[in-house]
Amino acid sequence: MPGCSLCMGNQARVAPKSTVLSTSTRNFPNRLGDGANVYLTSAELAAVGAVLGKLPSPAEYMEYAKDLNSMSKEIYKYLNFDQMENYTKKAAEANVA
Repeated sequence: MPGCSLCMGNQARVAPKSTVLSTSTRNFPNRLGDGANVYLTSAELAAVGAVLGKLPSPAEYMEYAKDLNSMSKEIYKYLNFDQMENYTKKAAEANVA
């Protein structure tokens, strides 16, 4: 079930005893559904799992991940915002007292 789970007050629940790949930062019994098997994953792993409809094997994951590696500079550039010229210019101008 793609979409938000319990962040920001959403009360999405999965069917009892479902297996779920979640990008949430926390997990505890029955959080996403009664008896749900929840695996906390990276966004990349969750995306591959969504495409395959199951928890991928390491080989299946790596098959998709090789394409991510070739685009990593573009994909991850906003995670490295501290290296972006627009950010570093503004940060240098900031008056921090």
